[in-house]
Amino acid sequence: MRCSRRRWAWMVRCRRLDDSARWVRLGVMSTPAFELRFRVALHDTDAAGVLFFAHLFRHAHDAYEAWMAHLGFPLDAMLRKGELRLPLVHAAADYRRPLRHGDEVTIQLRVADIGESAFTIEYRFLADTGERAATARSVHVGLGADERRGLPQPLRDALAQFGRGDGATAKPGVSAERKP
Repeated sequence: MRCSRRRWAWMVRCRRLDDSARWVRLGVMSTPAFELRFRVALHDTDAAGVLFFAHLFRHAHDAYEAWMAHLGFPLDAMLRKGELRLPLVHAAADYRRPLRHGDEVTIQLRVADIGESAFTIEYRFLADTGERAATARSVHVGLGADERRGLPQPLRDALAQFGRGDGATAKPGVSAERKP
């Protein structure tokens, strides 16, 4: 990974060697949000030409997977090892305005709550104008190989970087870009 420092001390840019993702951390923000950008593709839309409602969850999950990899807990490796699973036990969404084919969208992801055995993620879907187009929420439970519930402390610590677990609002700070 290559990193370069801007002339401002509070901003750092990093880019993966394959240029597939970029992270920007603004040190002045106490609780950052992870960001993933995508473009609404034709196959994402319904007959009315707007984002099909279920595809919002697909994009939220894409952001979740990229974020977990960024934290050092790539889901594919976790599933192969079988030591910890994080099944989704609840999901909800609110739609505020249509997203149309070609729209550039930024997903902001932050941790709303961290418990002993589960964590809650909040997602904001922002149109290229900055207007909030949708919000979503997902709850994941930690299950070990023995089917016991619980989140390992290293994961809890990593999650805490993107939320204090007290429902405080996070601010943008880390971003990635997904190529179509």
